[in-house]
Amino acid sequence: MTYDFDRTIDRTGSGDVKHSKLKEFFGRDDLLPLWVADMEFATPPFIIEALRRRLDHPILGYTVVPEELWSCICRWLLDRHGWHVKRDWLAFIPGIVKGIGMVVHAFVGHDERVIIQPPVYHPFRLVPQDNGREVVMNPLIEQHDDEGQLSGYAMDFEGLEALARDPRNRLLILANPHNPAGLTWDAQTLRHVADICAANDVLVISDEIHCDMALFGHHHIPFASVSEAAAQCSITFSAPSKTFNIAGVVSSYAVVPNPQLRERFFSWMNASEFADPTLFAPIATIAAFSEEGEVWRRQLIGYLEDNVRFVEEYCRRHLPMIHPLRPQASFLIWLDCRGLGISHEALVDLFVNGARLALNEGAMFGLEGRGFMRLNIGSPRVMLQQAMERLCTAVKEVGSQG
Repeated sequence: MTYDFDRTIDRTGSGDVKHSKLKEFFGRDDLLPLWVADMEFATPPFIIEALRRRLDHPILGYTVVPEELWSCICRWLLDRHGWHVKRDWLAFIPGIVKGIGMVVHAFVGHDERVIIQPPVYHPFRLVPQDNGREVVMNPLIEQHDDEGQLSGYAMDFEGLEALARDPRNRLLILANPHNPAGLTWDAQTLRHVADICAANDVLVISDEIHCDMALFGHHHIPFASVSEAAAQCSITFSAPSKTFNIAGVVSSYAVVPNPQLRERFFSWMNASEFADPTLFAPIATIAAFSEEGEVWRRQLIGYLEDNVRFVEEYCRRHLPMIHPLRPQASFLIWLDCRGLGISHEALVDLFVNGARLALNEGAMFGLEGRGFMRLNIGSPRVMLQQAMERLCTAVKEVGSQG
């Protein structure tokens, strides 16, 4: 089957965050929304059909978790990523951000701290802080090509080791693949992180929600798969929600190979029944992690790669002062807008009030994100073209005024 990613869908009346929260977050609601990390593509029909079949039964009562849920996750991780996961390593979690909060409560004392690596997904900072834990920074190091353009990021291992040696720093939250830069960390990098953290008794949360969306021949490497040290010091979170556009279903899961960590974390969740999925989560996950799901995923990847190429070519021709960092995974592009030569505040105003576009502004990912914007390209190309044309017009108007 060939899937239509060019179809434009009106989300009016669905209560989606992308449209419903524009006024609250941007001060106006006439913006083209390219911010919240869900896609404008229809959820795959085989997932909708699986949910619909269940709705044919007139009782939506308490249900057991089908064993097929765990076997299909294990099979998917092995087939896609070469990671052999055992059934007892797995548990449902009610969302990855919620899972981070649970790990913070279960493992990090109020006088202990959490390490993050900005620029990085903002809940990594907000969740620990809002739960009364201090957050310390191990910023990534910018990498540049021969022309001086941003080409990626590297980890500051010396800085990480210095932080890890402090016994107050108990937890590292790792974005793998990285959000917002879309990096797929290589095995050597992940092993180095594991060696540092294991030697200093630092627990690692590896957020791997974008793991199934590697682009342009890149490959995702699960953190816990790179070494025994990594397996024993980590908790991995993932979900089909980004890849299959089912974030509203909430179908996340945890993988914990270490039996001591597993007992502590799973017992903590079970005590308050946090590990019980909703009725529809297993149904959607089983449908997603199927042969049909793999066909759909591959077609999605092809469409997203063409969207990336479109943005790159448009910027090259019309907006050379904006440099899109090519993502190695995910449907998000990290736009380096520092070539515009304006302040970050003026940059945000340019996108919102000039171009009438809603993107995530870079400073929310840390001070290292000033001068950047995060663009969601998970949409029909006609919508993306409209966005780029708006941006081009706004930049020209600023230039003419300057």
